[in-house]
Amino acid sequence: MNIWKKLSLAVAAIAFAGHAAAYEAPDVLIKRISEEVMSIAKTDKEIQGGNAQRVQQVVDEKILPHVDFQRMTMLAAGRYWREATPEQQKLLTVEFRSLLTHTYSGAISQIKDQKLEYRPMRADPSDTEVVVNTQVIQPRGEPMQLSYRLAKSPAGWKIYDVNVLGAWLVETYKGSFAAEIGKSGIDGLIKVLAEKNKKLSSSLVKTAKAS
Repeated sequence: MNIWKKLSLAVAAIAFAGHAAAYEAPDVLIKRISEEVMSIAKTDKEIQGGNAQRVQQVVDEKILPHVDFQRMTMLAAGRYWREATPEQQKLLTVEFRSLLTHTYSGAISQIKDQKLEYRPMRADPSDTEVVVNTQVIQPRGEPMQLSYRLAKSPAGWKIYDVNVLGAWLVETYKGSFAAEIGKSGIDGLIKVLAEKNKKLSSSLVKTAKAS
């Protein structure tokens, strides 16, 4: 077999593998992401030492590619999303994404001896939106319920909401977003989120220097 044929077969194999991974079942996807993140958090010496930048790197590589931030932002903004200009929608999504990224980073920093349990998923093969239920088993205290809403997209299943202890993240932010927009408009909300992200980023830098 000549080198060009081998190269073509290799490229085809990689493309097929990527396609197959993109369309893995939603519960399989959640389990894979969760196990990867938990394993890294428990074994990575930099994370255990409090290196915030390393935590951020894990979030960027392992979690963010599987989250539909635009849909999350659209749902959190509610009816105000349609009133926003394309530029406002873009800026709002960017700031909300940054805020949620800091939230994920904070959660990963707290991983120590927890374990995860996965509930059987109830869904039909034709469903394009599903809920995957898990729970976090902690050394002390009651198990913490953790659920994910996912929607099927051309790029595979994407997370667009998370439920912690009975509260859906999007619904929680929807109220505060509406209150801020009612007070100072879409631009006011973007400004508030930007300021909050600036403070969180500053804290991240200080933590990284301290470590």
